[in-house]
Amino acid sequence: MSKDRTAHARELMLISEVAHVVERSGLAMAGAMGGTFVAAQLGKIHVAMFDSIEFVAMSVLMGSVGFYLGIDIPRRAAFAARLRRVDVVELLSASGTFLAAAAALVSVYGIILDEVPRRAWELVIGSWWMGGVAMLATAGLLGRQRLAQKVAAISGAPARYPAPRG
Repeated sequence: MSKDRTAHARELMLISEVAHVVERSGLAMAGAMGGTFVAAQLGKIHVAMFDSIEFVAMSVLMGSVGFYLGIDIPRRAAFAARLRRVDVVELLSASGTFLAAAAALVSVYGIILDEVPRRAWELVIGSWWMGGVAMLATAGLLGRQRLAQKVAAISGAPARYPAPRG
C-alpha cells in the first residue's frame, strides 16, 4: 500500500510540474507577444535603432524572459508582514507587470487604430516596456535566490549565493 501511495504522489507531482512548465511557457509567449507589439509600434516612428531586426529580437526575448521569470515568484508575505517592511521582490514584480502590460496595451491600440503618437510618447512607451520586463526578470531572479537560500538553510548545505537584500 505504501508503494502505491508513493507512486501516486510522484505521478501527481510530475503532473503538477508539467502544468507549471506549461503555464510558464504560456506567460513567456504572452511576454514575447507584448514585445512584438511594442517593437512594431516603435518601428512606426522611423528611428533607425527601432527599425532593426536586432531591436525586435531583443524586445521579444526580453518580454519572454521577463514574463517567464518575474510573474511567478516565491512569496514571503508572512515574513514581510512580521517585519513590517515592503517586499522588494513583490514590488518589482507588480510594477514590472503593470509597466510591461501598459506598454503592450498602448502599442496594440496604436497598431489596431493605426495611430502614431508623438515621438516622445513612443520613447516613453518603449521605456515602460524595457523597464517593466527588466523589473520582472530581476524580481524572478531575486525570488528564486531567496528560495535557494531557504533550501540551503534547511538542508544544511552551504549556500551558493549571497543572501538578497530587502
